[in-house]
Amino acid sequence: MKKLILSLLCLIILVSCKKENKLTVNYPKTKTIDTKDTYFDVEVKDPYRWLEDDRSPETETWVKTQNRTTNNYLENIPFRKQLKERLSNLWNYEKVGAPFIKGKYTYFSKNDGLQNQNVYYRNIDNDDPEIFLNPNTFSKDGTVSLGGMSFSKDGSLLAYSISEGGSDWRKILTMNTETKEIIEDTIIDVKFGNISWYKNEGFYYSSYDKPEGSELSAKTDQHKVYYHKLGTPQKEDVLIFGGTPKEKHRYIYAAVTEDNTYLIISASISTSGNKLFIKDLSNPSGPFITILNHTDSDTQIIENEGSKLFLVTNLNAPNKKIVSTNITNPTPENWIDVIPETKHVLKASTSGGYFLAHYMVDAISKVKQYDYNGNFIRDIKLPGLGTADGFGAKKEEKSDYFSFTNYNTPSSIYKLNIDTGESELHWKPSITFNSDEYESNQVFYTSKDGTKVPMIITHKKGLELNGKNPTILYGYGGFNISLTPNFSITNAVWMEQGGVYAVPNLRGGGEYGKAWHDAGTKLRKQNVFDDFIAAAEYLKANKYTSTEYLAIRGGSNGGLLVGATMTQRPDLAKVALPAVGVLDMLRYHTFTAGAGWAYDYGTAEDNKEMFEYLKNYSPIHNVKSGVEYPSTLVTTGDHDDRVVPAHSFKFAAELQSKQSGNNPTLIRIETDAGHGAGTPVSKTIEQYADIFGFTLYNMGFNVLPNKTEEK
Repeated sequence: MKKLILSLLCLIILVSCKKENKLTVNYPKTKTIDTKDTYFDVEVKDPYRWLEDDRSPETETWVKTQNRTTNNYLENIPFRKQLKERLSNLWNYEKVGAPFIKGKYTYFSKNDGLQNQNVYYRNIDNDDPEIFLNPNTFSKDGTVSLGGMSFSKDGSLLAYSISEGGSDWRKILTMNTETKEIIEDTIIDVKFGNISWYKNEGFYYSSYDKPEGSELSAKTDQHKVYYHKLGTPQKEDVLIFGGTPKEKHRYIYAAVTEDNTYLIISASISTSGNKLFIKDLSNPSGPFITILNHTDSDTQIIENEGSKLFLVTNLNAPNKKIVSTNITNPTPENWIDVIPETKHVLKASTSGGYFLAHYMVDAISKVKQYDYNGNFIRDIKLPGLGTADGFGAKKEEKSDYFSFTNYNTPSSIYKLNIDTGESELHWKPSITFNSDEYESNQVFYTSKDGTKVPMIITHKKGLELNGKNPTILYGYGGFNISLTPNFSITNAVWMEQGGVYAVPNLRGGGEYGKAWHDAGTKLRKQNVFDDFIAAAEYLKANKYTSTEYLAIRGGSNGGLLVGATMTQRPDLAKVALPAVGVLDMLRYHTFTAGAGWAYDYGTAEDNKEMFEYLKNYSPIHNVKSGVEYPSTLVTTGDHDDRVVPAHSFKFAAELQSKQSGNNPTLIRIETDAGHGAGTPVSKTIEQYADIFGFTLYNMGFNVLPNKTEEK
């Protein structure tokens, strides 16, 4: 009798764990307005244009109503609270950043576990560390975050930027590092670029003029570099570069060389390619010397020895190389190869008077050490297969630090002896996640046009390939950005539930250099979507998962990827999770700094062919009535001024008005949050509890599938 009862209980558990879940959603009605644009004699309707006005009371009401509808749905997911508790518990471990030396102090970041923002500490030698800068004191709810830090050359001064509500607009504060006192008025209206000190006298920074209209959505595309002299008001800051109407630069970065001799200016009209200029600071009235007067390459100065300059470039070297030249004749015809191009993509840095050549080999880190003459010294031994990052010790330093991680190994810090190449473990996290129970495997699959694409698949060891494993397929595929193995607490929680996490290295990224990037741009953007679709088909063909257990996810350009994939192949996956996505491809360039993305996308004004190509895949313009789209949770932030939330608002409205069938189409709009950077830990935990809860529930789970045999 007892065995019969146990058998019945097991049957009940199996049935209740996986079933068709249906929660009724009463979508708020979103009004339409007869708004149209004409491109090359083609009329295009834009009925939800009014949602682009982020200052409108109507838009504010729409946001509140949508959030209420979404929350009503999410609150009824039975294991939402359990996911939040597990995310909180796993997140609650000490995290430490790599140390770095400024002046007489060694600095490092640390988070005790659930602090909303990382705290910066410092010490001398082996003394007990003291708190130096605590961003958790910037605001009670953690929505004011640290944007960036720049120490003066001797470490006595610090300029740091803060972001409010996740916005890209920043403020700069200046501190005396010895007393930790703020010594200057706050500099406001700063956006993008970096902060670079000249001696202890002042610093360079970049910004745009404050736009007319909404600062969160109005166009900003004329970048400028200013010099702020300490002790003077911001209104007296000197314009150094940019602001010339006939020569528009959307992104300008200024950097002073370590020896305080030269000012370097990198100026771009888009996110790829830059002009390069240099100025001798010993002659303030002297001109900028042109190194590159075109934007056909990505080229940066990484070191100088007096007037000798070292540059890393992909000019005539798609995978990049290091060259040297002299400031007296710095143009490309005078460049001399120091570390030639190889078949692997190079990311170069300097460390203790050496070059560290960091190569990506199928998205996996390999690091080689060279002297400044280009002589090979040694391979730097890494702890395993994964991603090494950091490296940047000053010339006189003999030790450096780097982090190492992969999809199933939390980031640890290693100390490198620069002279011997030996490294030792400096810090390892104590986390309640057993990496030994998980495995990552790299596979190569074939895309639609025959291109071989790598993908890393991570999951619990012993996974049964039965087509029933909940799977997240995550992609990006753009802007020369490479997706390399990296541990994530949120993904660890997903895998604890028996989930599979798969990341393909799509064209448009930088994993195989400029050619791989360019193969996913403009009129070849469809390659990216085809690569992603082929990755999903590979996972299903090899029984990792099936349509009913597959979710597709991506953010920003990856949000576009998800939006385009789900509108082209609504049958591909059960769940779609587009985050902060670029979803209106006809108007993306009219918001904030969006015009700078044209290298990857092209614009609807370029020509008729480009317009038609964009319109044919633009997610907002390809939602069709009568189609059953996947269960969709769109996520965005109300202060996102990188990819304005109007993209997500309009896409959600289109889906809700046209979705066929019972799959929910919801939007979750985080308040006082931007594109992602600086988001408080508390908000991140809530977001992922909702995202994973929505995903598993719409895959049919009624309880958490934390054991594979329970499905």
